[in-house]
Amino acid sequence: MILDLADPAADLLTVGGKGESLAKLSAAGLPVPPGFHVTTAAYRAFVAENGLAARIAGASHREVAALFAAHDLPPALASGIADAYEALGGGAVAVRSSATAEDLPDASFAGQQDTVLDVTGTAEVLDAVKRCWASLWTERAVDYRARHGVAPDDVAIAVVVQRMVPASVAGVLFTADPVTGARDRMVVNAVRGLGEALVSGDADPEVVVLDEHGITERHGDRVLDDGTARELGVLGRRIEDLYGRPMDVEWAEHDGTVFVVQARPITVAAHEEWNDSLGGDYLWTCANLGEAIPSVMTPATWSLVEVFMSEVMSVPRIGRHRIDGNIGGRFYLNLSLATAASAAMGIENFAKRAMEQAFGRFPTDVDIPHLPMSRWQVLRDMLPTAVGFLRRIRPYQKDLPALVANARRRSDDLRRRLATATDLTTVWRAEVDPLLRDTSRMLAAGARLDGAGLVRIRPWLLKLVDESDATALLTGLHTTAGPLASLGPVVGLDQVARGEISREDYVRDWGHRCPDEFEVSVPRPAEDPAWLDREIEGVRGAVTDVRTLLDRQRQARAEALDRFRARHPRKVATLEKRMARAGEAARGREAGRSEVIRAFWVLRAFFLRAGEVTGVGDDVFFLSATELLTVLDGDRTPLDRVAARRETHRRYAALPPYPTLVRGHFDPFRWAASPDRRVDVFDETRDVAPLGDAVTGFPGAAGIVEGVVRVVASVADGDALETGEVLVTTVTNIGWTPLFPRAAAVVTDIGAPLSHAAIVARELGIPAVVGTGNATLRLRTGDRVRVDGGRGTVEVLTG
Repeated sequence: MILDLADPAADLLTVGGKGESLAKLSAAGLPVPPGFHVTTAAYRAFVAENGLAARIAGASHREVAALFAAHDLPPALASGIADAYEALGGGAVAVRSSATAEDLPDASFAGQQDTVLDVTGTAEVLDAVKRCWASLWTERAVDYRARHGVAPDDVAIAVVVQRMVPASVAGVLFTADPVTGARDRMVVNAVRGLGEALVSGDADPEVVVLDEHGITERHGDRVLDDGTARELGVLGRRIEDLYGRPMDVEWAEHDGTVFVVQARPITVAAHEEWNDSLGGDYLWTCANLGEAIPSVMTPATWSLVEVFMSEVMSVPRIGRHRIDGNIGGRFYLNLSLATAASAAMGIENFAKRAMEQAFGRFPTDVDIPHLPMSRWQVLRDMLPTAVGFLRRIRPYQKDLPALVANARRRSDDLRRRLATATDLTTVWRAEVDPLLRDTSRMLAAGARLDGAGLVRIRPWLLKLVDESDATALLTGLHTTAGPLASLGPVVGLDQVARGEISREDYVRDWGHRCPDEFEVSVPRPAEDPAWLDREIEGVRGAVTDVRTLLDRQRQARAEALDRFRARHPRKVATLEKRMARAGEAARGREAGRSEVIRAFWVLRAFFLRAGEVTGVGDDVFFLSATELLTVLDGDRTPLDRVAARRETHRRYAALPPYPTLVRGHFDPFRWAASPDRRVDVFDETRDVAPLGDAVTGFPGAAGIVEGVVRVVASVADGDALETGEVLVTTVTNIGWTPLFPRAAAVVTDIGAPLSHAAIVARELGIPAVVGTGNATLRLRTGDRVRVDGGRGTVEVLTG
């Protein structure tokens, strides 16, 4: 019942797929942490001795876990495990389940059974063994086996107990490209700490690509040193030679030593193609609204975003041409449709200025292709939709504050009730779907109180004052009487730190806002008990506290207004009136947006509850909302698509963020493989010159500052930003706001004058350059730079 890790008898039927693989690696002399197997015979003896077989059949996982926990292991088995644990030297171990239908060439079954890490003490090890045994009967594992044709009688479970590796760096090595299948390159994903942060998606990895000559590519913040990367390449070749096929290898490094903790064949799964760029010749952008959806979406999220867009856009489609698109799993807006609509209404020049303010400046050599429709066809298709939209949102505009307050109460109440709901189909139709549509219309209503106000004001102001005064005069959107949601999280943190509001109030107000807040598979901050403490600590490390920043900018605005009054006394009333209306619209839009995101938290709760009720766990996130309702009604056919969609999502998520602008048919994999790829634009119709070395963009917020660059790939890496450094990143959204007070300046690849980074930086008086297109490629952590937010330039002083 107990075998040494490298024992020759450790075959598939005896120690399961994971155990067999570790035994093979260990016997071959590869650096595997020492350990032992608790065999399938031990599991069967435990079940038989306690008469559990009949009671397991048809029981829920919770019931099975309770049964196993209530029974002791046979004395001889318990003693054998204790002796083997002591022979390892005691201390922390990893206890991993290893089923006989696991880590196989045609189905990995990865993540279906439990792993318990950092287990210390004999009693705790025995409990962990029983927990792993019980995980054979989770609803998700049972369903997974059924869909892969594994009969209930064909599976048993072993357990592997290994010395825990306190990893400083860990990750996954693919001995062939997991995206293209190419055998001439390896791909390493690496994160700091334990590899579970990578597997669970809690950390964004550094991606290192190697070929026979060494390292060829690096993406993301540097985690892995060159020597370790090369050592992994050597180990990968040894492991591939041992198995005779491409392998997926989990590894961990401690004190300069690399350990192999698992290896399985790379599963070649079916996959889908998510690519709306193939539907015609359009110009797409991921700027502005795309800031809120920065990652590859799960199918669940995309289906909900489609509903949201159908309610929030005045013209969601013209004929067969849609305003929104899914390109390689990422959200894009169709600028060709927007241009056709504005041209048909005779406001093309205004629309061009508005698009530049919202989406950024377009390269001069990139054209916006026209829809293959006449002006009459466009008007005929869009006018009934647009008129219906305006009628639909008019009631929401009349009493928006009351509707927003009521929506918050509806969301909070519904989310609580969903935790125990059973008739989910009825709840969806009666409450969840109406909530999503109502909050989307609130956002649309708020945005159209004076939607074009800020677009018109900025060009008008720049004819009268310089960039610095224009920046100051365009602030003040956030007021005590009417807070701006973009600034709400950081202002609230300051209030919590000062004891002015309670922690509970802050969590209620802002616990639903996060960097990936539309993605329903991602936990909300309020789901993490330690989240608020981390955020408060970050605010305390600010260059200047938030209140001082706001007061300073308020003073700058007053001084700029005095200068404006002196030069243009007859235009002061016009400026104040236009700013008041624009501010009301901005606050209304952001208040509506906040309630949309609160509704998306409700949608997450719905999908999680559906996963519990159906027993399929997080497979629900790879179904559309319509498909999920089908499963809830008893038809499990949509689940057949989950494996392919998981693979599709994994393939797209392994790629770097796509270009801001995309014209024509875009292949994300070919683009990612090109050494000359541009992150600002892709144009299928012509060769686009490689990006230059100069880093320039939109003046986001005026001011000149010198400082040291910190390139931050994701908010999860935000702790690396030191006080007074220049924050350089691809794009920001509300999840990034708490980092701003720590930064001396902000520089982004994606952005425009009305993007998140520009609005928040202006309100706080932090210099910003947005929409550079190349900052994260040309700047490196440690560079000393001069940021001129008024001119939109970033100058490298020293490297």
